Amino acid sequence: MCQRIDKPPRLLYPRFMPTLSLPQRQIAESPLDLKLFLSGPAGCGKTTAGVERMRYLLEQGVPGETILLLTPQRSLQEPYLDLLYSPERNAGGEVTPATFGGLARRMCDLFWSLAAEAAGFAHPDQPPVFLTLETAQYYMAHLVRPLLDADYFESVTIDRNRLYSQIIDNLNKAAVIGFPHTEIGARLDAAYFGDPAQRRVYADAQDCANRFRQYCLDHNLLDFSLQFEIFANILWEQEIVRDYLMRTYRHLIYDNVEEDVPRAHDILREWLPSFDSALLIYDEGAGFRYFLGADVQTGWALRELCDEHVRLQESFVMSAEVANLGSSLVQAIAPNSDALHFPPSSDETKEERGKNDALQIIQSRFYPQLLDAVADEIERLLTEDIHPSAFRLQPSDIVILAPYLSDALRFSITNRLEARGIPWRSHRPSRSLHDEPASHALITLAALAHPHWSIHPPKFDVAYALMQSIDGLDLVRAQLLTEIVYRQRDLGLSSFDQIKSDIQDRITFSVGNRYSVLRDWLLTYRERDPLPLDHFFRKLFGEVLSQPGFGYHSSFDSVRVAASLVESVKKFRQSLESTFNESIAADPIPNLGREYIQMLQDGVIAASYLEGWQAEEKEAVLVAPAHTFLMMNRPVSVQFWLDAGSSGWYERLSQPLTHPYVLSRGWKAGTQWTDADDVRYGKEALARLVSGLLHRCRERVYVCLSELGESGFEQRGELLRAFQKAV
Repeated sequence: MCQRIDKPPRLLYPRFMPTLSLPQRQIAESPLDLKLFLSGPAGCGKTTAGVERMRYLLEQGVPGETILLLTPQRSLQEPYLDLLYSPERNAGGEVTPATFGGLARRMCDLFWSLAAEAAGFAHPDQPPVFLTLETAQYYMAHLVRPLLDADYFESVTIDRNRLYSQIIDNLNKAAVIGFPHTEIGARLDAAYFGDPAQRRVYADAQDCANRFRQYCLDHNLLDFSLQFEIFANILWEQEIVRDYLMRTYRHLIYDNVEEDVPRAHDILREWLPSFDSALLIYDEGAGFRYFLGADVQTGWALRELCDEHVRLQESFVMSAEVANLGSSLVQAIAPNSDALHFPPSSDETKEERGKNDALQIIQSRFYPQLLDAVADEIERLLTEDIHPSAFRLQPSDIVILAPYLSDALRFSITNRLEARGIPWRSHRPSRSLHDEPASHALITLAALAHPHWSIHPPKFDVAYALMQSIDGLDLVRAQLLTEIVYRQRDLGLSSFDQIKSDIQDRITFSVGNRYSVLRDWLLTYRERDPLPLDHFFRKLFGEVLSQPGFGYHSSFDSVRVAASLVESVKKFRQSLESTFNESIAADPIPNLGREYIQMLQDGVIAASYLEGWQAEEKEAVLVAPAHTFLMMNRPVSVQFWLDAGSSGWYERLSQPLTHPYVLSRGWKAGTQWTDADDVRYGKEALARLVSGLLHRCRERVYVCLSELGESGFEQRGELLRAFQKAV
């Protein structure tokens, strides 16, 4: 165990100082020349110890600019940022929070002159253009769309946006695993066992990846894969770059090591000896980002380089009943797994386990009845004094989870929560911004404000935009108003005063006045020189939509989506302004907004925006996919598991152009992927998912079942069978 420091430190932030256990205190106050590897299951206080370690370093006078905070995903830095942004923090240097991907981008930007020529860029004297996931998909579509007309991917029946994103995912996997991108097709082909016609698909995917990489080199474009490859293969090998990093950062805190990629672990193996102190935090039983290249084995191997390995076991989250339930479930799913740890369970009989208060079942015949019962139970939990600690649950203590969160399911459950006055929020990271109601409304208003784009929204889109933008306007009256005032052919909007008086009464004058304000703003804007699209959204939001009486004034979810949309448009514009050429559009500058909207209409998958993970309205019931909740890494008191009989809890998404297991470091090249592998890895993934969810549950899990699922079919999935064995 770590050395105990007897002299109590001076507290810089006493108001936020949590009560620590003895092991946590020893970790936080360990010597400033010690490298620690901290492991344990979720909920045992590892991140809390990491935050306190950062507090202790600052209290001991360590300059903030010499501390590097690494996580595999920016959203996982939130507990540390709460400390760093505390109003009680003393003045001083800034700690550097980063991901390895973000660090790669910074180094590519800072040492571009070293990397450009070595990487083979056509214009090394020109600055680089960094791409987001969205802009990378735009350029990929520009290259691949003509090939689709030449019979590329003719046996693949998926949306084009999914096709583009899977090719990009292959490039990312090659970069973070550490093999040449030219081997992608060969690796996938060697593992495939099935119809020979599929092999041509892998060759097509390889050709598209090669074309995209060459296009990036020709135009100084850096997508994530190219940034990571340049940093790992070129810059990290340069003595001047290593010297810069090693002199700048003397202390390291690296949280959620297991969720990062093997190439990042390789770099850290060489970097770690140069740090004065380091705290590496490993979550046992995790590895939920395996589909993004995360490797638990290479992360676990880093403990060999540390001075001490400390393991925390006591959970500060799970009750004994939840722990017993988790142990039984994991044993039922994956009996031979030794990587998923629960506290020792009591010797319960099956009948006693069946009476476990940590497990409740909500069952109905039809799916709508099930959602009604879920909403009723949440209302009861929030209004009745049934909590064992003598205080009522808050909305933030409850989460509703599903393997996938479709638009229909999201609307159905949130509509029921709203009807009961229960605040809610949701987050689906890969959901296209075009599919979000708040951004769809803004895009429709942008089309109305720019007639020269020649984008003519249908009447329903305009009605929906008005309903979203004007507070108190329902869809029926919005459609009635749109039928009267909107002319699709010339994008005309007539005034509310010209409507017949009886129709005005139906719509109401309060709505009419707000419509008039919005209409006058749009018509006035048309008479001016058009602004860049992100500037237009900011102006429209600030001057109209965020004002009292309009739909974005009090809807935090809409504000979050609007902020992500503005950031997306800004990065798209900055990228294309530097690289647009006549082969893409004849008149690029005035049409960038139109290009962006058309890109969204193609269904491009959204990049990850921090606003989505850090919602303003946190005192609300969270509705999210199960994996998204796990990556938020926060505990709740009550979890509702919808569609417990669905196969979506353990089956991989259909991805004909990529494969997260075959394109991993642990997969032996040339080995074929069989149905037995599918079953084995599916059960292992399900066991990890269930373990992760229950380690983040304080008191109770509601298993929600309907005889007929959301699609109207009977469900008998692996998770349901595990419950039948365990209870």
